[in-house]
Amino acid sequence: TSDLFYTMTKGTSSFGKRHSKTHTTCRRCGNVSFHLQKKTCSSCGYPEAKMRRFGWSNKAMRRRTDGTGRMRHMKTVARRFKNGFREGTAPAPKAQAAN
Repeated sequence: TSDLFYTMTKGTSSFGKRHSKTHTTCRRCGNVSFHLQKKTCSSCGYPEAKMRRFGWSNKAMRRRTDGTGRMRHMKTVARRFKNGFREGTAPAPKAQAAN
């Protein structure tokens, strides 16, 4: 047999055939993990209502847990808790410093 027509099937010749996209950007998590045929995100589970989360991947849970974003609400809770969640009251006037 001649070596001219013998081609490997797993390497270079196979990589040239890869031009279709299976995943695109997910509108919820932003990762390129949204499967176009399944219509499901492999990272966050969109369009499911609950976020995809598994205990066997602690690092993935750490990336998107509480405290990794802006915390628009949570960053004020500690201060408000300290004051007993008071609302609608004016603070007590501070004593004037003697000059």
